Amino acid sequence: MDGNGRWAEARGETRAAGHRAGIEPVRRVIRECARLGVQALTLFAFSSENWRRPETEVAALMGLFMEALDREVEELHANGVRLRVIGNRRRLSVRLQQRIAEAEALTASNGGLCLQVAVSYGGRWDLVEAARRLAARAASGALQPSAIDEATLAAELQLADLPDPDLFIRTGGDHRVSNFLLWNIAYAELFFTDVLWPQFDETVLAEAIADFASRERRFGLTGQQRGTGSEGAS
Repeated sequence: MDGNGRWAEARGETRAAGHRAGIEPVRRVIRECARLGVQALTLFAFSSENWRRPETEVAALMGLFMEALDREVEELHANGVRLRVIGNRRRLSVRLQQRIAEAEALTASNGGLCLQVAVSYGGRWDLVEAARRLAARAASGALQPSAIDEATLAAELQLADLPDPDLFIRTGGDHRVSNFLLWNIAYAELFFTDVLWPQFDETVLAEAIADFASRERRFGLTGQQRGTGSEGAS
């Protein structure tokens, strides 16, 4: 969800004002994904690298997370959304960690949209943490190194219980994945838009989904193997 700061600066406002303006698009996307029957939605709210931003901006973002949890969780729960926060929680304040745990517990049994919010998250961090857990099991004798395969590693990642994402959307004009779900998006379709996050709405989401639907997904196979009739080599 990129572009909050640039959106605000173009209007002569503070970056914090841009982050606050980015809350409404979050609501719109969650509602629309739930309406469309999307099974899982993961929002990249704050990366491992974002800790290097100015302290005032980081503090403002952490305050917004707390406000959003206090204000939005009851509605999410009422609409059957299961909320989960992924990332390195040890870097968050104790109060925020507690509020996250309470929100997750409240919505844990919901059967609707699975909503993940990535806070203090990085794809490399995710992989390193998974490797550490596997190394500890191997060192204790509980796991043979030769038994480690893709499935074993994937089971240790933050989104182990969800299918890999089908569609990756990045706003703000940059064409990179920025350390997001590096393992999981190996075969995701990538969609980049110049639209800044505060301006993201159902129309842009529909454009991304339509673009996704137009693509041929082969997962390394030929088009004939996939039954599409096209035999591209890519």
